[in-house]
Parts: sequence; C-alpha cells; structure tokens
Amino acid sequence: MTSRSTASTDTTDQQAVEEVVIIGTGFVGLPLAIMLASKGKTVHGIDIDKNVVKAINDGTLNVNEKELNSRLKEDTVQENLVGQTEPTSGDAFVISVPTPLTEPNKSPDMSHVEAAVDSILPYLEEGDLVNVESTIPPLTCGNHIVPQLERAGYDPGDDIQLAHSPERILPGNVFEEIVTNDRIIGGIDRASAERAAKLYEPFLEAEIYYTDLVSAELCKLMENTYRDVNVALANEFALIGDQMDVNPDDIIELANKHPRVDLLRPGIGVGGHCLPVDPWFLNEVDPEHTNLITTARRINDMMPEITAKKIRRAVADHVDPKIIALGAAYKPNNYDQRNSPANEVVEELCLDGYRVTHYDRHIDGMGYDDLQATIASESADVVVQLVPHDETVEELDELDSWLSSNDVDLLQF
Repeated sequence: MTSRSTASTDTTDQQAVEEVVIIGTGFVGLPLAIMLASKGKTVHGIDIDKNVVKAINDGTLNVNEKELNSRLKEDTVQENLVGQTEPTSGDAFVISVPTPLTEPNKSPDMSHVEAAVDSILPYLEEGDLVNVESTIPPLTCGNHIVPQLERAGYDPGDDIQLAHSPERILPGNVFEEIVTNDRIIGGIDRASAERAAKLYEPFLEAEIYYTDLVSAELCKLMENTYRDVNVALANEFALIGDQMDVNPDDIIELANKHPRVDLLRPGIGVGGHCLPVDPWFLNEVDPEHTNLITTARRINDMMPEITAKKIRRAVADHVDPKIIALGAAYKPNNYDQRNSPANEVVEELCLDGYRVTHYDRHIDGMGYDDLQATIASESADVVVQLVPHDETVEELDELDSWLSSNDVDLLQF
C-alpha cells in the first residue's frame, strides 16, 4: 500500500542523518553528494576511479555540466564533501552505481550493486540506513541485498534499515530536478522509508510518497518503460508513413488534434542510460507478460539501422560522398552520449565505407567554430542532422539557401 506525505511529514521521530557515505559518484551520486554537502552534511563520495576522487577533492572535476562544476567548487561543499576510494562509517549509506545489461542476452548485470553492498558491510553499525538509488530489477532488494546483509550478520528492518529511492534526474538539468521532482521511497518497513526521507529533507522541495521495496523498484521501471513504448509507437507510425510516402510528422500533428491523443515525435532511436535498459529488467523477472514491452524495445533498437539505410538511399547518386553528421548526444540540447543512436548511425555508415565527419556543438572535442566554414572546408556533399539541437536547427535554417546554391544536400531527422 502506498501513502503520501510532504517532505517533512512523519519523520520527526526518526534518527537524524548527519554523515552520509555515497557509493558511486557518477551522474546520480555526485549531484546528491553536492546537495547534501551544501546543506552542511558530512559526505563521503566513494569511487573506484582515483582520478575522480582527486578531482572531487580538488574541485577540478571536468564534466560537461556547468552548474555541477561550479557547485563542486563552493566553499561549503569543499568543506563537507571528501572523495575516497574506500568506504568509511556513517549514518547512511547510499548505493548509486550502474546496473548495465549483459550482451547479447539483455540480462541485468548485478555485479556493481552487489560489490557496492559488500564494500560497506565492514562499516555498518546498528541503526544505520542502507538506501539504494541505483535503478534495479524488481525483487533485487529482497532477493539480493537482504541476503547479503543477513549473511554478514545483520537483520534488515531490525538492526539495519533498508530503503530504495530511485533517482529521477536529467543530465543538463540535474540540480533543478533533484530538488523539484517528487521522491518515491520504498522501505523494508515504514521506519526505513521515513529514515531515508531524512536524506532528502535538507534540499527537497517536492513531495515524498512512501511504499514498499518492490513497488519502488517497479515504479522506476514503469516510468521509463512507458516512455520507451510510446516512442516505439511513434517510430512505428513513422515507418508506416514512410511506406505510404506521406510525412509522418504531419500526420502525428493532425492526430494530436484529438482531445485524448498525445503522440510523441518519431526519431532515430532511443538513448541514455534508462530507456534502452530498464524495460529489459521487467522482461528478466516476467518474460511471459512483457511481449509489448520487448517488441517496443526492439523497434527502438532497430531505428539507427533504419536511419542509416535512409541516408544510404539519399546519397546513392553521389560517388564516394563526403558526409558531415551533426549530433552525437542521445537527445537534443544535451551532452550525454550514453547509448546514443546518433553514434550508432555514424558507426553503421563508417562500416559501409562512407567518409563521415561527426560533430556535436555540445560535446567537448566534437565542436566547430563556424558551420558554414566547416562544410566548405571539408567539401561536404551531404549534411545530416541526426540530433535537432536548437542552435543546430537555427544554423541550418540560416544556411538553407547557401547549401542549395553549393549543391550540398541536407538531411534532417
């Protein structure tokens, strides 16, 4: 059963959380560490990468997230946040490590989560909280983490508290979302869930919804699977439109005039850490009832190959065409390349022997000073916009007549 509360309700009797150990200081763990440190909490950011640890301690971490870099350098954060390669004792331990897929069978690789839990066992004391932020398959807490704690001599829900609070943040907008997005917290018992709320109380401006561990695990996966399935539907409509030789964007716009229809826009595929991964976690635990989910996942997985085929057909009249590809992030106006379909498209073309130069204005080492000059200097035959960054779309709109007059074909996805 799920219940609702504000960020401060029902937690007054719970033991305060003053010292936090965060295992994994990546896209999720580091923003949490910075937010807690900025509110005066003592935070230990644990990472196996010595260079990351040094950069955290020096305030010199070079990531493509301007606000993260600036907040890391704040005096309060530098005073309260320390990077380490090994865990230490604390009031609360947050597991924030990735759960990737194994290839080619698309099963979750639990080794990072299990190693993270193993690493904190020597430092746990009675009354401590273990809070899992990693996105995990359903039943992970019950079938993996609870037995790990029990084998070490702890009784989760009695002498050790256990909760799961999956993250909800977007690269490029991390610090707004970590503050304003509602939190779902599942606990092995109500006390554990309420104790976990103490972690977020210092900075959270949204509501907290309490539930059990399995429901929290499922909730995160349902959120991302919902989005993935709806993207797949739009992509399949686009394929039908292509077959009928009509513009699918126009048809989708017309369909959305219906008061109860809100179709998404088709694209070249789905990237990021969550959407290409999380639906497979559901398939892992219940393959019998995930036919729609896995079909949608396969539709989105095949879109980069379909996009590459469209480009091949478009350049068929050119002899050894020189192609400039614009966009390497997995979504517009972003720098994140994880599971980027744009990169898959370029890889497909390069494997076919096409000459492709790949740029992205938001990614270090892939930028350009002037698009027109870049196209001219490379004597490009074709410019392919794979990711519609706002600035890139504006640039190409301004260059439209120049491209035509110089016999440069433009393909926009």
